[in-house]
Amino acid sequence: MQEEIENRTVNLAISTTRLTANTLIAGFKKYMQHRANVKAKNANEKPVGKQSIKELIGQNQGVSSIDIAKTDIRGFEKYARSYGVDYAIVKDKTGEIPKYVCFFKARDADALTSAFNAYTADVLKSKEKPSVLKQLSKLKEIVAALPAKVLQKQKERVQDR
Repeated sequence: MQEEIENRTVNLAISTTRLTANTLIAGFKKYMQHRANVKAKNANEKPVGKQSIKELIGQNQGVSSIDIAKTDIRGFEKYARSYGVDYAIVKDKTGEIPKYVCFFKARDADALTSAFNAYTADVLKSKEKPSVLKQLSKLKEIVAALPAKVLQKQKERVQDR
């Protein structure tokens, strides 16, 4: 995230005794040379994790896909990042109800299968857990069914003389 901010802002500091057009042009040329070096350095790095579909297919490796529900995207992203799976999520608008398709690739097939196994185990575990709201409503019904205690306070005044 810090690199994105640095790429969007430009600070040009020139130390000179006399500011002329030639000084500004020389400073700008140095800046452009610096940017070219940074781009060349970043061109050699492959993107990792979530990326666009173009970047994913452009790596010339096999790409697979699955359909996922919209609510499960965040859960899948967590496991894909932890297992080093490169993925791209695309919204398929061809049908009446839009679907999300996840394209993915991994260096090892084992990393991919273990990421999906961990994800499906987490989904199944969360479905087996009873809802807290349902438990709360049951407890409310039980408390409402209990007989109410009658609280009567009677004060007795006794005069001792």
